Amino acid sequence: MATIGSGLMMADNMTEKAEKMVSYVLDHAKKGDPASLLASADKYCYTVQKLMNVGEIKGAIVTNILKDLAPKTCLELGTYCGYSAVLMASILPKGSRLLTVEADEGNAEIAKKFIDHAGIEVKEKITVIVNNSDEVIPKLREDFSVDFLDFVFIDHWKNVYLRDLQLLETHGLLRKGTVIVADNIIYPGVPEYLQYVTTSEKYQTETFDSTLEYSDKKDAVAKSVYLVE
Repeated sequence: MATIGSGLMMADNMTEKAEKMVSYVLDHAKKGDPASLLASADKYCYTVQKLMNVGEIKGAIVTNILKDLAPKTCLELGTYCGYSAVLMASILPKGSRLLTVEADEGNAEIAKKFIDHAGIEVKEKITVIVNNSDEVIPKLREDFSVDFLDFVFIDHWKNVYLRDLQLLETHGLLRKGTVIVADNIIYPGVPEYLQYVTTSEKYQTETFDSTLEYSDKKDAVAKSVYLVE
């Protein structure tokens, strides 16, 4: 069983890796060009050090869902270095917004640099919230004037996927048609979450086969549509 100390060391290691990647990207990507930014991040992760970015393969699945949905109000749980926030914001409609939640202050500061490099059209859509997700979700209406969420991307700590989805339900932040996309449903896996969204009458769920970011290991993402009026 992991100790608190080992968990902190893992988080520090993740932040150090993200910092090195973003430093590389800022040196190599064209400022104001999200595609160049993401391509540089992918190159780094394939050739230097793998990171937990959603990556270009699963990223294409997410962007196709977003293009079909054209959401106005979006929530991301797990910013990390900002890769997926930039990926999503770069194709969101004008006037839309993406609230992205990151519990680690170090990761959040690195993500802000990554997002800033993507340019003003992307940056103005993104709000980075530095706090634990279970503290943010209950206050989304009060603190960020959220009525309902059109799209949610879940990609943070796997043991709280289900908790946070149910928090969104409890606080009435989902409406009929809200789309929730969850990453890493096979590796490392989120069995309780997946069982819930595939057996509950509240959701219509389909999975998209893919691979773990920057590897050939089997993985998938789950798309769930909220059905409750």
